[in-house]
Amino acid sequence: MFPFKKRLNNVEIDKSRLPAHIAIIMDGNGRWAKRRGMPRNIGHREGTNALRRIVHKCNDIGIKYLTVYAFSTENWNRPQSEVNTLMDLLYEFLKNADKEIAGRNVRIRVIGDDYRLTDKIKEEIARVQETTKSNDGMNLIIALNYGGRSDIVHAVRNIAEQIKSGEIKPEEICEDTIEQKLYTYGIPDPDLLIRTSGEQRTSNFLIWQLAYTEFWFTKTLWPDFKEEHLFEAILNYQNRDRRYGGV
Repeated sequence: MFPFKKRLNNVEIDKSRLPAHIAIIMDGNGRWAKRRGMPRNIGHREGTNALRRIVHKCNDIGIKYLTVYAFSTENWNRPQSEVNTLMDLLYEFLKNADKEIAGRNVRIRVIGDDYRLTDKIKEEIARVQETTKSNDGMNLIIALNYGGRSDIVHAVRNIAEQIKSGEIKPEEICEDTIEQKLYTYGIPDPDLLIRTSGEQRTSNFLIWQLAYTEFWFTKTLWPDFKEEHLFEAILNYQNRDRRYGGV
């Protein structure tokens, strides 16, 4: 086994070349529980604990933006009991976020369509965004009821309304026009995408924003994802040559 703890530590990470923005698809909670003969909800709870660990570590080492895929637009197709568990955990995370990040200077932002969220979750989102908006350290972006395709559809509808009202002309539309209407407007595109559990796809996550992102996949299930895995992903990223279509 690779000796993570001996070789992967803060000293070896080049702090001048950190990815400014890391995005994570937190996958494998259900499989983690199944392998242990436990209900899936236990896996999701352990996944929440892993999220807390990684948020703290990213903040500690100087990552400016961390976006996590908490609940996709497709996740509503899961059994209702599992959806309820996920929503309860998200509510709990948001409600306790102030305590979790006390003294850590983290700003919390939530992206996605809130139309299917309960009023109590909407209230917690509004509250935690308001109470952390002045923090100028790391930005934690939680993608909740988010889908990359719906993000683009949302942007296109907004642009169509502007055309209809005469604010802009079709020939004036450019990439910036679309980016200004995405949920992530004002947030830089991810430099590094991490996906756990061995799956190697983006699953409708940040489709527009991942155009030039470096991908890193691991077979580690999300509840088992720890500091050493994060360091391995960052070191791998720092050894890549990002040319953005150039030579």
